[in-house]
Amino acid sequence: MQSPSTPVPDVSVILPCAGDGTRFGAPYPKELHCLAPGVTVLDRSLEAVVELAKSGLNVRLVVVFGTHKLDTVSYLARYADTFQMVFVYQDESCGPGLDGAIRSALPMTQGPVALVLPDIVVAGSDTPGKLLDALRQVEVAGWSVVAAEERDHDTLRQMGALAVAEAGGVLTVGAATDKPADPSGFNAFWGMVAVTEREAHRLPDVMGMGTANPLVGAVALMVEGIVNYNTPAG
Repeated sequence: MQSPSTPVPDVSVILPCAGDGTRFGAPYPKELHCLAPGVTVLDRSLEAVVELAKSGLNVRLVVVFGTHKLDTVSYLARYADTFQMVFVYQDESCGPGLDGAIRSALPMTQGPVALVLPDIVVAGSDTPGKLLDALRQVEVAGWSVVAAEERDHDTLRQMGALAVAEAGGVLTVGAATDKPADPSGFNAFWGMVAVTEREAHRLPDVMGMGTANPLVGAVALMVEGIVNYNTPAG
């Protein structure tokens, strides 16, 4: 039950941190990889979410984790004064993987929902406000993505691939598939997703294959680059 003293969130952000990170191959969670003194991948991935709070929105951060990610839970304490934080174990009945993590988080969300991945960093000088822009777009389009142009097939096979084209002066997603076996026809990949509260139940399908992907028709907001930290730098 919502506590009377707890503000109703204006937006909920799902942060899935329950992955094993086997590809990362380090003895610590990939999101805690240090990029600069006192700055981790997780800090960089949350920059756009911090910007939401700075804009005056009440942000609920729904963190999905497993018992092997208690270091990440402890690290997030530094954001206790920035977000309203909820921690949820990934429910095995919701399925494995990222789609299962999203299903575990959805009951704790309220308002429009954004999906932010802890090992994905959106790069570029104009990017901190892109998630806020994406949330504004969902009021009209229902779905929006923060994406980067990409032509390399090997990269597209590892990401949520998009076919982005301009229509009526707006960039929209014509096709979307997660980790496509055949990346031909795709020219971008997403780094963050925003969706209305009404459509949020379809968010796990973003990880699906084929034409049923709910990102088809989404507004695409392009950024300079998106870095995937699934493997350690150096």
